[in-house]
Amino acid sequence: MAEKLILSLDTQTGETGDVTILLRPDLAPKHVAQITQLAKDGFYDDLTFHRVIDGFMAQGGCPDGTGMGGYSKNIPAEFNKHPHLRGVCSMARSSQPNSASSQFFICLDDSQFLDGQYTVWGEVEDGMDLVDALPKGEPPRYPGKIVKATVVED
Repeated sequence: MAEKLILSLDTQTGETGDVTILLRPDLAPKHVAQITQLAKDGFYDDLTFHRVIDGFMAQGGCPDGTGMGGYSKNIPAEFNKHPHLRGVCSMARSSQPNSASSQFFICLDDSQFLDGQYTVWGEVEDGMDLVDALPKGEPPRYPGKIVKATVVED
């Protein structure tokens, strides 16, 4: 049996806990590699969810908290056929398909209108209630944050 690669986000949303994300290198190997390395390097630690839209998605991974920043290395698009359903994790990007770097979003509801336009790289396995509890807004007045991102091989 193949090992499972898990991204664990220790979140602070008013209550604390872990969001467990099953990484999907079978769908997006370059995206999973970059996210894994950024997590191991501590890049995501203490970053906020700067854009949380009720019934749509929660977005984080911007080092300056505005949605305009990112890691210095972009990743080529790895669009795949996996649908953007509740709990799916996908990469944020600009209007340029190959502009994803560190920002990602977690779907709060069915968002299949995004299919084929954004790279799906994971799925929430546990802690979706914590994602739902993130303060809403663009940006939220008191944003939830990732206290620590950890990669675990199971």
